[in-house]
Amino acid sequence: MNHRGVYLVALILSATVAMAGADSYVIDKNHSSVDFSIPHLVSKTKGTFGDFSGTIVYDAAHPEQSRFTGTIDVSSIDTQNERRDGHLQSADFFDVANHPSISFASTGVKKVADGQLHVVGDLTMHGVTQLVTIPVDILGTGTNPMNGKKQVGLVGDLTIKASEYGVNSWENFKAVLGDEVTIEIVVEANAG
Repeated sequence: MNHRGVYLVALILSATVAMAGADSYVIDKNHSSVDFSIPHLVSKTKGTFGDFSGTIVYDAAHPEQSRFTGTIDVSSIDTQNERRDGHLQSADFFDVANHPSISFASTGVKKVADGQLHVVGDLTMHGVTQLVTIPVDILGTGTNPMNGKKQVGLVGDLTIKASEYGVNSWENFKAVLGDEVTIEIVVEANAG
């Protein structure tokens, strides 16, 4: 075996060892949330998505090896106003009939400090994919006393522009709404 072959084997083995300490988790929807807010006239309108799912592969010793994926059912949007929710699902905004979900898949993770990560990945919404960076705080890890399964908790915040995803077709958008949408994701996830 030449030097190149030895290097390749060593690289594969080191990657395998690094991932050996990683645990796979599934988001617990009952103890997690996906909330958002957007400027509205002189204030803000807030809302949430009630139906979402996702997985996390997290290694506290090697957080850069972690992976995050998630999907949101856009029809589960809830701003505590049924008429507004219906409008948000229409072609003026999310166009749920043609774009029923929002998805995220990480492409890289950088450790910023203990318990703080920058998760880079593809956010796809309304048929548009943009590379985003989500600052994530690991709130804690532990074992659920009810079922003995490992858990991880985290929170991530990001701000996106509705216009960059084409979620601004409503003729009155600029007169009524601001372009920047703040999203907060709070996750409690359990080992599978």
